[in-house]
Amino acid sequence: MTDLASVWSALGGDPALLSRVSAVERPGVLGARLPVRELARACVGACALAAAELGARRTGGGEVPAVRVDDGAVATAFVSERHLLVGGRAPETFAPLSRFWRTADGWVRTHANYPHHRARLLAVLGVPEDPDAVAAALAERSAREVEEAVCAAGGLAVALRTPEEWAAHAQGVEVAGRPLVERERLDSAPARVFAPVGRDPLLPAAGLRVLDLTRVIAGPVATRTLALLGADVLRVDAPGLPEIVDQHADTGFGKRSALLDLSVGREVFEELLATADVVVTGYRPGALDRFGLTPRALAERRPGVVVAQLSAWGAYGPWGDRRGFDSLVQVATGVAAVEGSSAGRPGVLPAQALDHGTGYLLAAGVLRALSEQGEGGGSRVVRVALARTAGWLLEGPRSGGASADVPVAQWLAERDSSLGRLRYALSPVVFEGGPRDWARAPGCWGADSARWV
Repeated sequence: MTDLASVWSALGGDPALLSRVSAVERPGVLGARLPVRELARACVGACALAAAELGARRTGGGEVPAVRVDDGAVATAFVSERHLLVGGRAPETFAPLSRFWRTADGWVRTHANYPHHRARLLAVLGVPEDPDAVAAALAERSAREVEEAVCAAGGLAVALRTPEEWAAHAQGVEVAGRPLVERERLDSAPARVFAPVGRDPLLPAAGLRVLDLTRVIAGPVATRTLALLGADVLRVDAPGLPEIVDQHADTGFGKRSALLDLSVGREVFEELLATADVVVTGYRPGALDRFGLTPRALAERRPGVVVAQLSAWGAYGPWGDRRGFDSLVQVATGVAAVEGSSAGRPGVLPAQALDHGTGYLLAAGVLRALSEQGEGGGSRVVRVALARTAGWLLEGPRSGGASADVPVAQWLAERDSSLGRLRYALSPVVFEGGPRDWARAPGCWGADSARWV
């Protein structure tokens, strides 16, 4: 069930702390057949409770601050990319070739927001960058054939499946057998000693350094949340993989952004790692292993580190090395089929809820790992997967999908930045005495030095 108690249990939290959480329910927000509102509330609530728990530890103990989860704030944050305005301009969220297409035997969804993925898709189909040409080519092929051919070329395309078809798929079986949040202790590193923090506001992650090796939405949402809570978050990207400008702005609040080629800049990375407390990775499983970024390799060089790993499909099974995004995971796991029309056309969730929900789960996992280190030490690993979050969503009760609009002005803010005047969604992670906004606005991608401040 998509409830707070199940999430908190998956995080290893003390069930007695659930009494510290209250909710403002707003029926109809994030309306869908699947329980998206309940999932979103549970993920944010667990993250806020984990933050409050760590905050209590860092202020000398005592009662854990009260947590308040408002469905309106949660729903606004889950579509933060839609509320973003940069200099009065609304961003474009999906490129023209990122969409559903009819095939000879069903439907396929492609993801072509990034130029290199778009080029690989077009190369497989042998057509120019023209939607009509793509549609004609796909109409002649089976959905599964397209899926395999495009993925083999390093592109992104997924055939529509029902929940039952995914449950019978080898990857679906692997994913279903894993916990919602995988947690592991790697060694016997000594207990973490936290410096005390103040209460104006209470910043549970103050003084902690986070290396952010993530892209797109889920991972950056997690690190954006850690930045809100006071962490020094440095996002590091490869120079040859530019990020989508507006996407970077939406998830870049509170962080700095640097460029570093790990193939030639290992010495710089090792200097960063030497004093990092948390390393968050969101690349395709195995993609960073050659740089010595497996959890055990990181823990050997930096005992006591918390390693947080995010993937689309899970780092196991036949799809363990595949690329993926929220929109594609919805299609493969059966979410799009459930949300589709009676005529068989696939549908979508009212938000990229797998991305956002999994991002808050990952942040919660990091916060809980830090709290556990204060008691028992040990380098820690936290792993989440969009496909596992999708499975959890599919386990919940279904409804008619009715939706309702709620005025969102109270959960939006504006500020100036180097990018221009920004309108943006505030974080829904709220607890007594905690921060309500980020300490810094996002800057340009790669504009900062690859060093700690």
